[in-house]
Amino acid sequence: MSEFKQTFNSSLGKKLIMALTGLFLCTFLIVHLGGNLLLFKNDDGFAFNSYANFLTHFPPIEVVAYILYFCIILHSIYALVLTIKNRRSRPVVYAVQPKSPASWSSKNMGILGSILLLFIVIHMGDFWFTYKYNNILGFKEYRTNQLTGETTVSSFTPPNPEFERSISTEKDVEIVRVKDLHSRIQWSFSHLWYVVFYVIAMWAVSYHLLHGFQSAFKTLGWVHKKYNGIVSFIGTWLFAVIIPVGFALMPIVYYIQSLGK
Repeated sequence: MSEFKQTFNSSLGKKLIMALTGLFLCTFLIVHLGGNLLLFKNDDGFAFNSYANFLTHFPPIEVVAYILYFCIILHSIYALVLTIKNRRSRPVVYAVQPKSPASWSSKNMGILGSILLLFIVIHMGDFWFTYKYNNILGFKEYRTNQLTGETTVSSFTPPNPEFERSISTEKDVEIVRVKDLHSRIQWSFSHLWYVVFYVIAMWAVSYHLLHGFQSAFKTLGWVHKKYNGIVSFIGTWLFAVIIPVGFALMPIVYYIQSLGK
């Protein structure tokens, strides 16, 4: 047990934890983006509101969510510890900085990580905490004609404070009543400062993952000339381009839409 603790208290152990939690968070980003793409459906938030309810009421997903929160905290703590340790190991700043092959993103992981941590706190407070613990959200009722596929939407007042969601059928009409997180997103993304901050955070995600994804594989020793090109391609195009751009488009599109209302 003491050897185990000694291993994970070492610099290498901390980097291993950083790599493992980082890769888990990368996996989460893929799933999260896939779910959030439902925001682009022109259905008055029907698909997204149903998805949000599923995420917060399906027990296995809730377990994974708490593992996610733990990984975010652990990743942040160990990043801070390693950053402080690296600075203490070289307290004297060179008059002339030596040239380094390291990329800009690798040199500024601390700054990028700090931006992301601030974003996560604000983002979860605005959406997750509001959805779970704040009663300011309203409800929507979606009526879908199962013969024609046409869906109509209206506001709904729940019968009691404990109400979360209901599904029923009346004469070939499916009725779904659900908490309206979609309206909260529309409201948040109608504020320019929030949209700008969100886009900056996605810029930080891009550079953070540009270095972090490939660095995690090197830390874990998963390096082979046969697969290095694939890892580099995925790290660059999927995690540093497609995912950040996908997330950034959401607030931009919703802000543009708010200008026309």
